[in-house]
Amino acid sequence: MLAFSSASYAEMKYGVSGALTFIDATGTETEGGEKNNGDADNIVVIPSVFAEYAFSDTVSIGLDYIPFKADVSDKTEKRSDTETSVTGTATTTSTSRTQSAQAELENHVTLYANYYLGNGAYFKGGVANVTLNTDESLGTGSKYGNVDIMGYVVGFGVESGNWRTEVAYTDYEDISLTSTVARTGVTTNNKIEADLDTLALRVSYAF
Repeated sequence: MLAFSSASYAEMKYGVSGALTFIDATGTETEGGEKNNGDADNIVVIPSVFAEYAFSDTVSIGLDYIPFKADVSDKTEKRSDTETSVTGTATTTSTSRTQSAQAELENHVTLYANYYLGNGAYFKGGVANVTLNTDESLGTGSKYGNVDIMGYVVGFGVESGNWRTEVAYTDYEDISLTSTVARTGVTTNNKIEADLDTLALRVSYAF
């Protein structure tokens, strides 16, 4: 009887979401023996699509996919550097370079489970995977490349009919990137270590 009851309840849902998302990143850049700290943040509206399977009136498992990219920073970071040197003829020369850097998130997928408490309220837990793309223009011609990172998701929401409203926090694993080229006079390549988190207020509609 229990098996028959579970099978009769099983339901497949599909839906769309829109999330007001706060992206926060902090990190350090190590160049030779010098270390600099920095941070970046952005607030964006991120749409997504999801498919979900309800095993019972208390547990459902779903997969959420974001088909768009999102910038980590609300602006491209830029800096102008001027290097001064002395040639063999004791003539001072200078070289100016404009450095710019930005990062974006792409192909974000979340595997999650909802546990319903009653009256439409539920807890959410899951794991996420996303590609972090770096987009830089550096005077050295160096690149940092892209990396796939994992994260865990926790949240709380309320469901009413086909509509849901939830707050979800995602904490991604630590990021470590090494430049492909070292700056002149520095023997080791630059290294960036960063931490990335997001906090989202999401509204969803299930079909």
